[in-house]
Amino acid sequence: MVIVDKSGVHRLEVRCCECPNAMSPDIQMFRHRFFPASFNRPKTVMFPHLVPDRYRELMRVARQWRQLKTMKWHGFSHRSDNLSTGELALFCPACPQPGINVLLDPSWKYTRSFVMDGNFKAEHLHPIKPFNEVWLSDGLGFMVGKDRYKMHLAEAADTVEKSSCNNHRAVNQANAARHKLESTGIGGVACARHSCFVPHSMVDFQKGERQATSTIPHSQVNHGSLADK
Repeated sequence: MVIVDKSGVHRLEVRCCECPNAMSPDIQMFRHRFFPASFNRPKTVMFPHLVPDRYRELMRVARQWRQLKTMKWHGFSHRSDNLSTGELALFCPACPQPGINVLLDPSWKYTRSFVMDGNFKAEHLHPIKPFNEVWLSDGLGFMVGKDRYKMHLAEAADTVEKSSCNNHRAVNQANAARHKLESTGIGGVACARHSCFVPHSMVDFQKGERQATSTIPHSQVNHGSLADK
């Protein structure tokens, strides 16, 4: 059996108890403070209290690798300083996009329709150690950049709305104080025909659905381009 210890990787002969009333091999390993890599036929074990925990480093490397792959897929593998908002996300390929899948002239022939909706169950707590939060693609994908969004919320007027419905979740959350939650939901804009999300158009809700959390004016929802929004 391969035994992983802080002193190295060792190959030792291990015999489990095979009595009629003996426990399964994986339970025997646990009883001896071994952690088996497989529960059916364990061939590798380790000392979890002696081996250093590298889970945090593994998660960090996984995020960095995913970020590099995303930049490569969108053609920015060697130009990391030239990214702008929403360039690490793709819009609906079936909708008309001037300069991408349709000609620029005459542009009046092409109209795109959008819908806005939110999910009020996607709650997120405040981070325990906010100084450890590292933003790798802030505002480069589907989510709006945090600094730009905070500036918008600071300038947008917000009014307390009273619901005439018996139990309207969105409005009730807007009137409730949730100090432990960083966000109470998520909302975004998508094309009305194919339900594909628009890059740089999704935001977090702090107190349910509010007019201040709208990412674009209502006059531009049913027509026009969102390339610069």
